[in-house]
Amino acid sequence: MKRIFCLLFILITGSTFSQSDSLKGKNKGLYLTWGYTKAYYSKSTIHFKNHTGTDYQNNYDFTVYNATASDRPDLKKIKDVVNVTIPQFVFRVGYQVSDKWGLELNYDHTKYVVNDYQQVHVKGQIGDNWVDEVKVMDPDSFLHFEHTDGANFWMINLVRQFKIYNPNKNFQASWVVKPGAGVVIPRTDVTMFGTRLNNNWKLAGWIVGVETGVRLQFLRHGFFEFVGKGSFADYVNAFILGKGHGRANHHFFTAQMTATLGYQFGR
Repeated sequence: MKRIFCLLFILITGSTFSQSDSLKGKNKGLYLTWGYTKAYYSKSTIHFKNHTGTDYQNNYDFTVYNATASDRPDLKKIKDVVNVTIPQFVFRVGYQVSDKWGLELNYDHTKYVVNDYQQVHVKGQIGDNWVDEVKVMDPDSFLHFEHTDGANFWMINLVRQFKIYNPNKNFQASWVVKPGAGVVIPRTDVTMFGTRLNNNWKLAGWIVGVETGVRLQFLRHGFFEFVGKGSFADYVNAFILGKGHGRANHHFFTAQMTATLGYQFGR
């Protein structure tokens, strides 16, 4: 990660000494950002359904109510340049149309893991049995469920920038607000009744949210953002045990804290 920061610094510094325009009135152009995020999730009610025709033993249609979940930041992996995409990374590709407005493709590689060994209310059909009881989320005998490669929020955001402080050509502080919407493309890893499958990625639902925080622009082309994000994600059709072998649906609210470094071209 230190090598990436050094490379960004060299690019930013070189651009600064080769051009002399002020930030004022020149805040336009394509930009790229990269960073990492911490996420928190609300409780979620998850519905699992599979019908295989006459094989009633493997049929199920049940709901897990109010399951808690956590993220998996893996931030210790950042120091290893080879593994920079293992943690909960984020990137943005945007275009600043003017000092105030921009449009951005916003991607969050968040990870969503239902907490093992919690007690949950389960109701519905499992095989030939009807259940309506409290069960333990034991991955060996019952269920483990996660989107860890990842929950994958893809959004298109409108970017509104409010200038706070611009003392000279090398520095500007702004407040940014980014409302947007998009899709979720998770890779769901599930263990159910002793069978595990890490599925392929799948377009599984939609997401809406807003991101807001501070943007610090420095040395004309570089900038740092620290933002909070609130969103609502609805996974309407996630894989369970492979294509054609069951589906899960659930939704949740999420809160994130994200830090990114960016580079803006053409300013």
